[in-house]
Amino acid sequence: MSVVADVQVTSRPRPAGAQAPAPPRVQVLSSFATGQAVNVRRHFTALRDFSRAEFGTSIARPSEGHIQAVNQLLARLRQPLEKAVHEVEVASRASSRPGADARDLAQLLTLKSRAHDWVRATERVWDFYFELFGQRQGAYGEWLFACDRIALDCYRHVFMHLGSPISIPSPPPFAYMRTGFSPATYRRNIPLRRLGRQLNPFPLVQLPYHRLVNPWTMGAILHEVSHNLQNELDLQRVVPAAIIESVRAAGAPPAVARTWGRWNREIFGDMVGCMLGGEAFVTSLMDVIGRSRDQALGYNVGGVHPTPYLRTFLSNELLRRMGFEKTAEDYDRAWRRLYPSTSAGNIPPALLRTAPDCIRAVVDAVCYTRFPSLGNKSLREVITFEPRHQSMIEEAAARLAKGTDPGVVPERFLIGAVRVAVDRRLAPPEALMRNFYQELTRR
Repeated sequence: MSVVADVQVTSRPRPAGAQAPAPPRVQVLSSFATGQAVNVRRHFTALRDFSRAEFGTSIARPSEGHIQAVNQLLARLRQPLEKAVHEVEVASRASSRPGADARDLAQLLTLKSRAHDWVRATERVWDFYFELFGQRQGAYGEWLFACDRIALDCYRHVFMHLGSPISIPSPPPFAYMRTGFSPATYRRNIPLRRLGRQLNPFPLVQLPYHRLVNPWTMGAILHEVSHNLQNELDLQRVVPAAIIESVRAAGAPPAVARTWGRWNREIFGDMVGCMLGGEAFVTSLMDVIGRSRDQALGYNVGGVHPTPYLRTFLSNELLRRMGFEKTAEDYDRAWRRLYPSTSAGNIPPALLRTAPDCIRAVVDAVCYTRFPSLGNKSLREVITFEPRHQSMIEEAAARLAKGTDPGVVPERFLIGAVRVAVDRRLAPPEALMRNFYQELTRR
């Protein structure tokens, strides 16, 4: 019997201090060509879909509808981008082979630049919504969610009372905070410069921090939401036409009628905001436009905002016709005390002279004209706000001041409730702010 021993072959130990053999050198151009494909593919992959879970678990996180809408936009942008990335990968392989020539390298550079242009365009959109949704994870997330609730309440009220069914817009408005003085809105399906002219998939309501900490000034939400409703209800063309026709019928010169027509979007925001919020909307508006006399009486040629001096009288006229005659008279009197003379301004004489008749005509045109897209109803028939609703707001104000449940009042009425509570000094402003947001976020 023979025994065969296993022999283990081992490498000779490396002398102390000796270096490991260097890996084989890679050709510089080959490495460059391969790297371009790797980089652009990884950049493309990083521009992934969003998920709701990545923005936390609180009630403030974006809804599934908002996430889906943005992901659909990203999917459309990724289609040409994916093709561009594939072309870079093909050109990379051609440029890294031994027989590659100058034309192959030039083609790679051209396709790389094109792909990077697509990547940057897509990344611009991705970054915008990443930051937008990311606000909901911060200290002010629940405040913004509360604003969403108010905007949704406005939409529901309007769409529930139309005279005929129309397609339900989705998703609803989304609030976000931005530094600055003025609120703003960006409508659904309009190209945004911040998105590289891509279409915005849902209404955005931009609110300054100073409004959020003073919720009794948040009539701005009702105004900005109303801008969106003008388009959602297909009133963007018929309303200015109705204003011009009504003002001309009231005897105003053509130039004056065109001015009122040019102001139609801001007028619409004020009129619908007033019908949604009542007295509190008007006082909130007066807070904003009640500035120095030269500013309030300053006429801006070509401007889209009504001259502030005239703007308050518009809302007061509507309040009067909504059943708030005494309140409207009080507001008119206060406004005239603030601006006892128009001599400090540059309002055109014809515009000023015809203003009383034109204001009545404008309110008629916007609020009391029946439009086909509303199911042959007027906005005043669609949007309900009467003195009984103001009584609800005042009762809710007393409860809000005590920190108790204000009851089943609509979310938009809480703006009026906190306004009444502040004006009547029912509780310290800080406590009222806290109770306002607490109520909207616990519903």
